Amino acid sequence: MTALLRYQTALLVRSQRWLAPVLLYAAFIAIGVQWGQPVLDSLGYTAAGLLPVTAWLVQLCAGQEPPAARTVTAAAAGPARAHMAALLAGLGCAGLLGAAATSIVLLISKPASADSSVRVPLLPAGIAGLLAVACCVLLGAVIGALCTRPLLHRRGWSVAATVLLALAALVTGGSPANAAVTGLVTGSRTGTVHLPVLPLVAATALAVAAAALVGKVASLRA
Repeated sequence: MTALLRYQTALLVRSQRWLAPVLLYAAFIAIGVQWGQPVLDSLGYTAAGLLPVTAWLVQLCAGQEPPAARTVTAAAAGPARAHMAALLAGLGCAGLLGAAATSIVLLISKPASADSSVRVPLLPAGIAGLLAVACCVLLGAVIGALCTRPLLHRRGWSVAATVLLALAALVTGGSPANAAVTGLVTGSRTGTVHLPVLPLVAATALAVAAAALVGKVASLRA
């Protein structure tokens, strides 16, 4: 699996297809996160923006191999393992992007509540921000995996489904991503850090279930 991950990551880096989602996310952060803003608000904004970007990166990795190369990879490593390596490559790249963005937010944000009346400790805030990023990355990977091959092959349907599911994941109550981001934003009002442990567990369970489903379908359609 390690060799497959290196292969898929190298394909993504060399193709430069990652530039569009990464630049879009960088612009999103540059516009929405300013120097001296409350740290918890900025961390919630950072995590929320990463969800659709992760779905995009996962879909890029899932479809970046030419058909002939994909057939060879599937024959050598198994279709399920080959497809899973592509999904994990996209997820890993998104995770690194989220970790870098979280570090920048911690450096430039004000460690205080929204009304600046309560000091917010940076270490717990950073942990909460990373957990929220993990929730959004996992849920974004789930959406990206379910809205591309081998389940959806038509580009139009894939884009439409990805946009709708990403929006639903961010605004629907009960969604792990919504719960994690809302916990940061509401905590900023009182200066309280809420660690999104339960949302992370739920997002992990959804990711495992989606991976099992996609791997099974990839094997059946090989």
